[in-house]
Amino acid sequence: MAATATKLSSGHEMPAVGLGVWRMDSAAVRGLIHSALRAGYRHFDCAADYKNEAEVGDALAEAFKTGLVKREDLFITTKLWNSDHGHVVEACKDSLKKLRLDYLDLYLIHFPVATKHTGVGTTGSALGDDGVLDIDTTITLETTWHAMEDLVSMGLVRSIGISNYDIFLTRDCLAYAKIKPAVNQIETHPYFQRDSLVKFCQKHGISVTAHTPLGGSTANTEWFGSVSCLDDPVIKSLAEKYGKTPAQLVLRWGLQRNTVVIPKTSKVERLEENFAVFDFDISAEDMEKIKALDRNYRTNQPAKFWGINLYA
Repeated sequence: MAATATKLSSGHEMPAVGLGVWRMDSAAVRGLIHSALRAGYRHFDCAADYKNEAEVGDALAEAFKTGLVKREDLFITTKLWNSDHGHVVEACKDSLKKLRLDYLDLYLIHFPVATKHTGVGTTGSALGDDGVLDIDTTITLETTWHAMEDLVSMGLVRSIGISNYDIFLTRDCLAYAKIKPAVNQIETHPYFQRDSLVKFCQKHGISVTAHTPLGGSTANTEWFGSVSCLDDPVIKSLAEKYGKTPAQLVLRWGLQRNTVVIPKTSKVERLEENFAVFDFDISAEDMEKIKALDRNYRTNQPAKFWGINLYA
C-alpha cells in the first residue's frame, strides 16, 4: 500500500494527498476548506499567485478557533511568485500575514524565473512593449535559493522547495544548496509522466509533488483547451475493474509512483472522492498499462498569458 505521508529530507512529514486551492473562488474557499478538513485532508497547497491566501487564512483561523483542527496537525504550502525573487523574506511574511500563520510547512519557488518586481505580494506578470513577459536577468536562481534558506534559519518556514524545475535546474540547485530542496512540485499525470525527472528527484532525496495530477480535467480544458487523461478508454476500463472513478484510479497511480498528489476541486463530493484512494492497490501489470499511455503532454501552459514558452 502507498504511504499516507512522505518523509521529507528536512525531517518533516508531508501528507500524500493534499487539496490544491488554485482557481478556487474566493467566496467558496471557507466552505471547501472546512469540508476538506472534515473529510480528512490535512495538507493544503496555496500560492501567492492564486490570490486567495487571505480567504484560506480566514477559513483556517476559524477552524482553529472552533476546534475543528489544530495548527500542528496541518501541512500548509505556499509559493514565492516570480516578481518577488528579489524580495523573498518580505514576500514570505506577506503570505504568512494573509494566511494568518506563524510559520509555513513548505515554501516553494513557484517558477524558476525572476520577473519585473510589481510590489510585494501583488503577483504581477508584467509584459514588455512586445507583449512578452518582462524577465529580470539580474537575479540568479542561486540568489533566490539562498534567500529561501534564510527563511528556515529565521523560523518562518520548516521546509523549502522548488516547483516547475527540470533536471538541469534541479541538479544545479543541489550543487549550490546549503539546504537541499525538500520538494519539486511539477505537472505530472498519465499523459505527462516525466519518469526521468521523477526518478532523478527521488534518487537525490527530493520528494515529487504532482500538481495537475488529474491532467487538468475541466479547469485546464477551459483555460488551455487541453485533453484530460480521465477520458482515456484505458483509464475508464481500469477504473471500472477496481470499482473506482477514473480520478481515484489516476490519483492512486500517482501515489504508487511515490509522488504526493494535490488535486483541486470546487465540489464537496469530489473532495471526498479524491481522498478515498488508500483502500486499494493497482497491480504491477495495470501500472504498466497506465505507463504506456504517456504522451509527453503538458496541459498547464502559462505561455498563453506570458507571450513566451518558458519550457522551450
